[in-house]
Amino acid sequence: MSALSEGLTQIVIPLASLVGIGFALLQWFLVSRVKLLSQDSSNGYKQKLIESDEEEEGINNLEISIKCTEIQHAISVGATSFLFTEYKYLGIFMCVFGAIIFLFLGSVKGFSTKSEPCTYSQGNTCKPALANAFFSTIAFLLGALTSVLSGYLGMKIATYANARTTLEARKGVGKAFITAFRSGAVMGFLLAANGLLVLYLSINLFKLYYGDDWEGLYESITGYGLGGSSMALFGRVGGGIYTKAADVGADLVGKVERNIPEDDPRNPAVIADNVGDNVGDIAGMGSDLFGSYAESSCAALFVASISSFGISHEFTAMSYPLLISSMGIVVCLITTLFATDLFEIKKVSDIEPSLKRQLLISTVLMTAGIAVVSFFALPSEFTLFNFGTEKEVKNWHLFFCVAIGLWAGLIIGYTTEYYTSNAYSPVQDVADACRTGAATNVIFGLALGYKSVIIPIFAIAIAIYVSFSLAAMYGIAVAALGMLSTIATGLAIDAYGPISDNAGGIAEMAGMSHKIRERTDALDAAGNTTAAIGKGFAIGSAALVSLALFGAYVSRAGIKTVDVLTPKAFIGLIVGAMLPYWFSAMTMKSVGSAALKMVEEVRRQFNTIPGLMEGRVKPDYANCVKISTDASLREMIPPGALVMLTPLIVGTLFGVETLAGVLAGALVSGVQVAISASNTGGAWDNAKKYIEAGVSEHAKSLGPKGSECHKAAVIGDTIGDPLKDTSGPSLNILIKLMAVESLVFAPFFAAHGGFLFKFI
Repeated sequence: MSALSEGLTQIVIPLASLVGIGFALLQWFLVSRVKLLSQDSSNGYKQKLIESDEEEEGINNLEISIKCTEIQHAISVGATSFLFTEYKYLGIFMCVFGAIIFLFLGSVKGFSTKSEPCTYSQGNTCKPALANAFFSTIAFLLGALTSVLSGYLGMKIATYANARTTLEARKGVGKAFITAFRSGAVMGFLLAANGLLVLYLSINLFKLYYGDDWEGLYESITGYGLGGSSMALFGRVGGGIYTKAADVGADLVGKVERNIPEDDPRNPAVIADNVGDNVGDIAGMGSDLFGSYAESSCAALFVASISSFGISHEFTAMSYPLLISSMGIVVCLITTLFATDLFEIKKVSDIEPSLKRQLLISTVLMTAGIAVVSFFALPSEFTLFNFGTEKEVKNWHLFFCVAIGLWAGLIIGYTTEYYTSNAYSPVQDVADACRTGAATNVIFGLALGYKSVIIPIFAIAIAIYVSFSLAAMYGIAVAALGMLSTIATGLAIDAYGPISDNAGGIAEMAGMSHKIRERTDALDAAGNTTAAIGKGFAIGSAALVSLALFGAYVSRAGIKTVDVLTPKAFIGLIVGAMLPYWFSAMTMKSVGSAALKMVEEVRRQFNTIPGLMEGRVKPDYANCVKISTDASLREMIPPGALVMLTPLIVGTLFGVETLAGVLAGALVSGVQVAISASNTGGAWDNAKKYIEAGVSEHAKSLGPKGSECHKAAVIGDTIGDPLKDTSGPSLNILIKLMAVESLVFAPFFAAHGGFLFKFI
C-alpha cells in the first residue's frame, strides 16, 4: 500500500493545479502594473522612473508610449484574428476526426452495448467497446480544446507584455527582463496547471461510468493525448509557415536589398513578422508542449492500468504521473522566484546565465521532489506489465526512471545551448565562415546541426536503456514525464524569447533610442538560445513519449514481438523512416512559396509607393498580414493530412505489424532530423546576431550591419528560419502524434486491420 491515502491524493492534485493557476494570475497582475501610457501612471511610478540611473531620452515622451501602444494593438489584433480563423478550421477537423474515432472504435464489436471479457484482467468483465468509443471521443475533444486554450492564452499574454517589456527597457535591462520572464511564466504555469486539472477531472468523471473497469477507463483517456497533439500539429505548422514567410520576406528585401535595420517601420512585412512570433513561437509551441505532457501522462496511465496498480485498484499509485506533475508545479514556482525576486539582472551578460540557472535549479529541486513522491505515492514493491509478463519493481526503481529523464533533459538543453549560443565557438565558427560568403556559412551551419545530434541521442539512448531495464515500458513513460515535469519553467524561458523579440521590434518601430534597441537585442539573443533549448526539450521528450506510446500500442494490438526481419515490419520501418523527410519537404516548400509572395509584395511596395523609403508615408502592413494568413491556412492542411492519415491507412490496409514498423522508423529518423534542423537554424540566427552586436573584437572584424559578411549571415539566417521554426519543431509532433493515434485506434486495427494482406 502507498503511504499517501487516496483521499489525500484527491486533494493534492487539484490543489497543485489551483496553486499553479493562482501563481500565473499573480505574475499577470505584476506585469499589468507596467502602464503603457505614462500619463496613466501614478506620481510614485513617475518618480521611480526619474530616479533611475538609466534615464533615457524619451522616457517621459508621451508620443513614444502612444506609438508603442498602437504597434502592440496592431500585433495583438493580427495574432487574434489569425488564431480565430485557424481555430474555425480546427473546429471542423475536431468534429470530423471525433466522428472517425467513434465509428472506428465502435465498429470493433459491431457497436455492441454488451459487456465483454477484459483483455488483461483475466476472468473480469469490462465495459462494451461502444463505451470506449464514446469516451475516447470525449477525451479527444477535451484534449483538443485544452491544447487550443493553452496556445490562445499564451498568445494573449505575449501580445499584452511585448510593449510593456519595451517600455521597461528604458529603465534598464533588468526591469525589461523581469517583465518578459514573468509574462512567460504566466503561460508556463497556466498550461501546466490547466493540462493537469483537465486530465484529473476527466479521469474522475469517466470513473463515474467505468467504476472498477480501470482498463477501459485509462484506455479511453489516451484520446486526451491525441486531441492535444493533433491541435499542436496544425498550430505548429500553420503558425510556423505564417511567421517564417513574413520573416524571410522582411529580411531578404529589407536587410539585404534595401539595407534598412531589422523591424524598421518602413518595411511592409514588419507587423506580419511580429504577429508571426506570437502565433508560431508562442501559440504553436504552447500547444506542442501541452501535447507532449498529455501523451506522456496518458502512456504512463495506460501501462499502469494493465499492471498491478490498475488490477488491484490502487488509486494513489495509479496517479503517480499526476503527482509528479503536481510536484513539478510547486518546484517551478520556487524556481521562478530565483529569476524574478532573488537574483537581480544588472547587466546584459547576466541574462543568459540567469536563464540557464533556471534549468539547473528546477532540475536539482525536482530530483528531490521525485524522491518524495516516489516514496509516498508508491508501494515499496509492485509488478508492472512487460509485454505479457509481469516485472517485479521497487519504488526506488521508478525514482531513477523519472530522474534520468529529468537529467537527460538538462543535458539536451545544455548541449543545445552550446551549439546555438553565440557565446561559444560553434556559432562563432559559423559567423567566421561568413567572411567568404553565404555558401561557406551554409556549409558550416549544416555541419554544426548534424554534429549537435550526437550528445542528445546518447542521452536519450541511456535514458531509454536504464528506464526500460528498471521498469519496462512504464519506466520509459515516466522518464518522458520526468523530462517534462519542469514544463512550467521550460515554457517560461521559451516564451520569454518571442516576447523579447517583439519588444525589440516595437522599440525599432516606435523610433526609440539606439541604447534601448541594444538592450532589447540582448534580451532577444538570449531568447533565441532559450527557444532552441525549449525545442531540444520538446524533441527529447517526444522521443521518449513516442517510444512509450509505441510500447503501449504493441501491447494493445496484441503483438508479441516486432521482428524487423519479417517483410511486413521491414517495409513499415523503411517507409516510416522516409516520412519525416516527406513532411519536411512539404513544410519547407510551403514556407518557400509563401515567402516568395511576401518578397514580391514588399518589393512592389518599395518600388511603387512614393516616399516609403524616406519614411514620409506608411506601408500597407495589412496586405502582408493577409499573404501570411492565407498561405499558412492553405498550406497547413497537406502536412497535417499526411500525419493524421498515415496510421489509419497503414493500420487498416497493412495491419498492426507494418504499422509498428512505420512508427519505429518515423521515431528513429524523425528525432535526428528534428534536432539537426532546429540547431542549424538557431546557430545561423545567432551567428547573424553575433555580427550585429559587435561585442568582441572578432565580431567587430566581421561587421558592421550592412557589410558583405553581415549579408551572408542574413542569407544563412533566412535559410535556417523554416528549419528551426517550422520543420524542426513540427517533426517532434509527427513522431508522437502517429504513435498516440495508433494506440487509440489499436483495438480497431487488431480486429479488422491488414485486409490487403488477406488478398495477397
